[in-house]
Amino acid sequence: MDLVSLQGWLDNASFAVLFLTMLLYWAGAAFPKIPYLQILGTTGMAIANLCMAALLGARWIEAGYFPLSNLYESLFFIAWGVTAMHFVAENMSRSPLVGVVTAPIAMMITAFATLTLPAQMQSAEPLVPALKSNWLMMHVSVMLISYAALMVGSLLAIAFLFVTRGQNIELKGSSVGTGAYRHVPYRLQKYGETVMTAESARASVEVASNEGAMEGLGNTAVLASPASSTLSAAAALPLSPQRLSLADTLDNISYRMIGLGFPLLTIGIIAGAVWANEAWGSYWSWDPKETWALIVWLVFAAYLHARITKGWQGRRPAILAASGFLVVWVCYLGVNLLGKGLHSYGWFF
Repeated sequence: MDLVSLQGWLDNASFAVLFLTMLLYWAGAAFPKIPYLQILGTTGMAIANLCMAALLGARWIEAGYFPLSNLYESLFFIAWGVTAMHFVAENMSRSPLVGVVTAPIAMMITAFATLTLPAQMQSAEPLVPALKSNWLMMHVSVMLISYAALMVGSLLAIAFLFVTRGQNIELKGSSVGTGAYRHVPYRLQKYGETVMTAESARASVEVASNEGAMEGLGNTAVLASPASSTLSAAAALPLSPQRLSLADTLDNISYRMIGLGFPLLTIGIIAGAVWANEAWGSYWSWDPKETWALIVWLVFAAYLHARITKGWQGRRPAILAASGFLVVWVCYLGVNLLGKGLHSYGWFF
């Protein structure tokens, strides 16, 4: 089997394995008492990761350069990055539900690359002069890995919004910035009880913890604003302890993944600016790709600023992170396919 045939086999295998992995993770979420579904899902994600790594390696050997020169190669690289970041997030959260959101996006990326792109865009071609640089590996690989981390963090934020049913809750078990809970007299709302006053909240939590009444809640607590203090828990439709624990995990891991992706994005943008100066004589030319990369940076900078400095928790930063998922895709794919500029792949235009 030659390298071209091997690549064709590996890209189809990656898609098929990710599709089965997605079904396994979804089945594991629907039937959590069947433990081997999680093991099979993790195994499938590892196989898909290795298949895509082998595909990129074969492409590297065939073309003689790092395989990041066209859309097909970059799609498989970012899908590989998503599966790699999946293991980072799953290891931190110890939750099989991470794969419920990461497996579908990795599968859809490979499906788009394998089944949608024209054959001409899937074939390896000689590098244009501007890409014949060591910065190709440095800039593009770091940018795509940062996109993968930011996508995973954003997907977990979307999952958080789904799990919490859109309720404006605050989770103290997650990261707390310097401005959190300083000036607003929050009151603790417990499942199945009326809202307590601030004076009795701390004592009640200690008693409940000693009696085991909050078993499964861990270090998660739901805080309601003073405006809701007159409502009963039944009227407010509080979440169960299991959902609260899951929401706290999703919120925390989303924050950590975005915190990992943001410095990588910063390094990638700086590397791109240096490369642009070498290739075109200017660090920044306001090319559409450069402009949208700056927008992505600003969106996630605002997210981290809100969490670390302003102490935002729960729904508000999750909405901001969820919007970042769309912005990343516009920057990565939309600008390349629909826009004009130095980074355009020129498929539609």
